[in-house]
Amino acid sequence: MSANMFVRRNWSREASPGWWWLIQNRLMTTSKRVQDRSKMKRVHDLEIVTEKWKIASKVLFLMEILKKEPEMIIPVRSLEQYRRQINLPKPHKVSDFIRKSPKLFELYKDHRGVLWCGMTKLAEDLVEEEERILEGNENNAAEYVTRFLMMSVDKMLPLDKIAHFRRDFGLPVDFRTSWVHKYPQHFKVAKNEDEAEYLKLVNWNPAWAITELEKKTMGITESVAHTPGLLSLPFPLKFPPYYKKVYRYGGKIEHFQKRCYLSPYADARGLKAGSLEFDKRAVAVMHELLSFTIEKRLVTDHLTHFRRELVMPQKLMRLLLKHIGIFYVSERGKRFSVFLTEAYEGSELIKKGPLVLWKEKVQSLIGYRGKKKKIETFTDMSDMEDNDLLESDSENESVSLQLEQEEDLGCLEDSLPIDNAEMETEEVSNAYTDVDTS
Repeated sequence: MSANMFVRRNWSREASPGWWWLIQNRLMTTSKRVQDRSKMKRVHDLEIVTEKWKIASKVLFLMEILKKEPEMIIPVRSLEQYRRQINLPKPHKVSDFIRKSPKLFELYKDHRGVLWCGMTKLAEDLVEEEERILEGNENNAAEYVTRFLMMSVDKMLPLDKIAHFRRDFGLPVDFRTSWVHKYPQHFKVAKNEDEAEYLKLVNWNPAWAITELEKKTMGITESVAHTPGLLSLPFPLKFPPYYKKVYRYGGKIEHFQKRCYLSPYADARGLKAGSLEFDKRAVAVMHELLSFTIEKRLVTDHLTHFRRELVMPQKLMRLLLKHIGIFYVSERGKRFSVFLTEAYEGSELIKKGPLVLWKEKVQSLIGYRGKKKKIETFTDMSDMEDNDLLESDSENESVSLQLEQEEDLGCLEDSLPIDNAEMETEEVSNAYTDVDTS
């Protein structure tokens, strides 16, 4: 008889409050959190990367909200609706969060005592700089989106799902309204019978049907026509220095590396789910997709939304965890992130594009220590000031990048729910068990 069944049958008859607490506590602790179970498999340098951008992502989110406003200012009370996206639980004040980045945001009061938030001149200059960088990156972004469509089984993807990767691919803010119509030679917007919008491939480009791994391994620098088929290229491996078990399973890793697999751009309809060929192609798809991103990392639950379109396994997380030398899964916060390990040296991205350098510039301007800055008013009528908004218990605290445990936000358009079935702790724990025993 299971412990749960035993508790249900005997609770009403003979359980005391103390006995019930003991049983409940024991049941709750039998399944350890993933972070505890996988502590020895963490890559400290990549965990630092995850922590470093958590607060930065909140600030970038707030900057995008302000960019959408006509005068790039907004009442602080209107920001209350974004608490979930900023991950700022009550009783923490939105105004306190804003005050912690005085180099980027300013607070004002109007004659009615209403508190407003705007960007500093420095932040406005950064917004203009980002727009210039995004404009210069448009052709690269169009290529990656097109190749994303070329990898899909039906050569079309839901527009809302692609929007998850807007920042990761370096797509402009107007991605869904204007930008998608600027490249009619590559793709177009179409609707299905349910009126849902899809991005559909218009022309297959044979010069783009070659993986980034092929280009790197073969030294290909020019675009040439290519017919996708079977590949036998090994994936670059980078293991944690303390991950000793890799040597024990070295034979299996070598066998995996030598196994042929189907190119991500080839038709995968005939592959049998669960087969060795099926799984290795899925690794190749993940490797290619991460290669497209500006930081060579993605939020894992975004990836799970494409399992059907990209012909990937149902238990995608298990696959990512198993191939720890190719990918690294950071388990910080409520959402997991997957890294392409070859792209990092320690905690630094080896090749940084303009958008990454821009983001680092924003990150360097976040947080401060110092006295409370006086809030300016629009007029001399300050008798209606809201004293509650001026109070702050945390003005002298620095923004800690190492202790924050919140989720990484992603882009402003991100509104799809997390795929809880894929993210369950028990499943991920089992995946680690499989790695240890396989």
